[in-house]
Amino acid sequence: MNKFYIYNTLTRKKEEFIPLAPPCVGLYVCGPTVYGDPHLGHARSAITFDILFRYLQHLGYKVRYVRNITDVGHLLGDANDGEDRILKKARLEQLEPMEVAQYYTNRYHKAMETLNVLPPSIEPHASGHIIEQIEFVKKIIDAGFAYNSNGSVYFDVEKYNSETHSYGELSGRNIDELLENTRTLEGQDEKRKSVDFALWKKASPEHLMHWSSPWSEGFPGWHLECSAMGTKYLGETFDIHGGGMDLIFPHHECEIAQSKAALGHETVRYWMHNNMITINGQKMGKSLGNSILLEEFFNGKHNLLTQAYSPMTIRFFILQAHYRSTLDFSNEALQASEKGLLRLLEANERLQKITPAAATTVQVGGLREKCEEAMADDLNTPIAIALLFDAAREINKIFDGNGTISQTDLDELKSIFEVFINDILGIKTDFDSGKSYESYRKAVDLLLEIRLQAKQNKDWATSDKIRNTLTDYGFTIKDTKDGFEWSV
Repeated sequence: MNKFYIYNTLTRKKEEFIPLAPPCVGLYVCGPTVYGDPHLGHARSAITFDILFRYLQHLGYKVRYVRNITDVGHLLGDANDGEDRILKKARLEQLEPMEVAQYYTNRYHKAMETLNVLPPSIEPHASGHIIEQIEFVKKIIDAGFAYNSNGSVYFDVEKYNSETHSYGELSGRNIDELLENTRTLEGQDEKRKSVDFALWKKASPEHLMHWSSPWSEGFPGWHLECSAMGTKYLGETFDIHGGGMDLIFPHHECEIAQSKAALGHETVRYWMHNNMITINGQKMGKSLGNSILLEEFFNGKHNLLTQAYSPMTIRFFILQAHYRSTLDFSNEALQASEKGLLRLLEANERLQKITPAAATTVQVGGLREKCEEAMADDLNTPIAIALLFDAAREINKIFDGNGTISQTDLDELKSIFEVFINDILGIKTDFDSGKSYESYRKAVDLLLEIRLQAKQNKDWATSDKIRNTLTDYGFTIKDTKDGFEWSV
């Protein structure tokens, strides 16, 4: 297998990926909290780890990909205070909490399928693993790193940090400083320190989602589910844990602490995080009120959008930036991605029509190796896409009669486009939703057929109007002895 390097957030450097038990790979990714429709931020994380899943399989690994559904325990404040996100939605809409969770889980699945995101191997729900989470809390208590306070159980960060552990190792936070500057608010906080986090919360009488435990009738804390489910399905030590950069602290930091406390060792070997999406430099998110739902991208019905965009355009837009870099949203950027995607798909379509010659006179050698090298360098999709664009230019030269390609090189080029565009980048060449490329192509062909008939009938006004209008829209029209050719 080729060497594959990924950036490990824990060590803050690129490392060669060496799985624990090759050819098997264990991958855990934090999935959605299902209380609302998925937005562009959800898409970026899902697509990032879809690419990782696809590339690992391309390398020949057998991947068990676990992506969870958070349907209980995620409090509004992310710091053990406020209302459960799903419960709040259920109360506002007068629904059962699981009705809300199921509805938005279905919506998430539909959006991911539209974006051509492969389903995970296992998709565990937090509410379906209460027993495992209770057992995990017991282990932490037995190890001396948690305490019961009025029926709720909290992780003792100060004690954990003092016993050769390092709370803050993933995020780089100075926890000693935090501990010094936090204090318990008398009569208002059942935690010993503000940095302590909930492992189990005692449910108030009006709380709808609760389970029996040794400490109280209650529910698990948000951070606990990933430790319990990750180790259940991937073992006490597994290869990769992924998620959005916004989860590094507190979520993943807490995961590391509680897993080490319960099991006595690190459970994750490589931590991977995708960066955020911004609008005018500000993070996009529901809590900030500036998020755009995926459905709004697909139908164009949002005040920040000037048009609808196909799911493949959204996917291509996300892949044109490295997953660890910030991706800034704008209509101009999306329109550029749309045009770029159509150019690439047009080149792929032309590639299928090329007739081979005796020799190759264009530059197509070494393309596969360069694309492999880009993907092996921490999933560098922008470089891989740039290389495919270089190849697209050579394809256009051949198609336009300015170069030739041998049968061997033609077969190789077709294979490379199939593998990297379809299999690894996950771009559908026959996608259909919003701006369907196939329907779009047929519509343009129809217009040009009408123009051809108009020319034959010497209806120059209609012929010129179609040509000029399409030219204004950015099309290049070329008349040939067989009819016509067009490109964007």
